Amino acid sequence: MKVLRLAALALAALACACSPAERQGPAKGEGELTTIRFATDWRAQAEHGGFYQALASGEYERRGLDVRIVQGGPGVNVPQLLASGAVEAGMGSNSFIVLNLAKEGVPVKAVAAMMQKDPQVLIAHPGVGVEKIADLKGKPILLSDASVTAFWVWLKSKYGFTDDQVRKYTFNSAPFLADKRVAQQGYVTSEPYTIEKEAGVAPKVFLLADEGYPGYATMILVPERLIAEKPEAVQAFVAATAQGWRDYLNGDPSAADALIRKDNPEMTQDVLDQARAKLKSYAIVEGGDAQTRGIGVMTDERWAEFFEVAASQGVYPKDLDYRRAYTLQFVGGGK
Repeated sequence: MKVLRLAALALAALACACSPAERQGPAKGEGELTTIRFATDWRAQAEHGGFYQALASGEYERRGLDVRIVQGGPGVNVPQLLASGAVEAGMGSNSFIVLNLAKEGVPVKAVAAMMQKDPQVLIAHPGVGVEKIADLKGKPILLSDASVTAFWVWLKSKYGFTDDQVRKYTFNSAPFLADKRVAQQGYVTSEPYTIEKEAGVAPKVFLLADEGYPGYATMILVPERLIAEKPEAVQAFVAATAQGWRDYLNGDPSAADALIRKDNPEMTQDVLDQARAKLKSYAIVEGGDAQTRGIGVMTDERWAEFFEVAASQGVYPKDLDYRRAYTLQFVGGGK
């Protein structure tokens, strides 16, 4: 209900969040296309590259879609936009967001997971005796409020970390750089690069997914009504986006990068290049089940594993029907 009460704010945020591409007006032949306004979870970046690639290459249009990317940012809340009907689809940053929607009874489902590995990392200073995640037990860790109720739950369960280790993270690495005892959160595609540029030293980086963290990332979320009324459009969007990711990672990303820099003028090409390289080297998109079942795949097994960890830590009631949070209708991957 909280999501629905904030719908008016979401609509206001949408008015200022639309990408330049959307503000240019309807696509040619729009009457023959199904419009999908897709809200991202942050400002345009390489982590959104597959979506921009599918837009730049015409992959969406070839599949009968007029896709408008609604750029995220501090004032944009994707679940609110979806719940209010302001967009037809949105990006789910992590598995907690999806299960939270199910818990609140919001009729929205995840239909694909573009990232098989959540790119979340912990970052530590080199040369301080931290060689694995377990070595961070008892040490101060900079975490955002959202992270404390998300992947921190898994870290406590697996490594015995405690809440007295938590320090406030404001998405500024200055406190980390000033104190070698401190670790911080980040994305494998972002903070390690900027920290190395600022400090001139490569930090220790621990990708949670490679340590067993079972969460998905960069999921496509759509209202149940769209699934019921236009399943072919949902299927087309999932398929086109998967092709966009294949092309962005393995082909020429220049057209997509140009759109990203247009939407987000603060983005630089060196940041895009290194992020794309990390997405490939860590197999964020094409690893795991995607190697054999295709980009975007989800499985009942992974969702069950994730829910079990979260429920065991009291995040969700153990009798929650977590399967309401997703559907395998468009990607397969069932047992």
